[in-house]
Amino acid sequence: MNKIYFLSTCDTCKRIIKELGLTEKKFIFQDIKTEKITPLQLKEMKEAAGGFEALFSRVALKYKALDPKPSAETEFRDLILSEYTFLKRPVILIGDKIFVGNSKGVLQEAKKELEKL
Repeated sequence: MNKIYFLSTCDTCKRIIKELGLTEKKFIFQDIKTEKITPLQLKEMKEAAGGFEALFSRVALKYKALDPKPSAETEFRDLILSEYTFLKRPVILIGDKIFVGNSKGVLQEAKKELEKL
């Protein structure tokens, strides 16, 4: 399955979608603001990423206000499920591979995987 979890209002997500040439013909698009992530979807992402912490965004403004900061996997899971801003984005699933975030390295790896399609 090819899927992208993103925010339609995020300029970075829009740029990445365009840069990678992702289309609705080849990908399922889920705007996490209008269509909440389900516990099952998050579990599948966690299994592919290796943990909930790998999916968690520490740059979210709401993270800076948290006291105490999360440290357990269940805390990361619960925060992501409670508020979409805690998911590091975009999350791109290509087959059984996952690409989380917008760093250059992650995007280069996603490009390589897309070339195989």
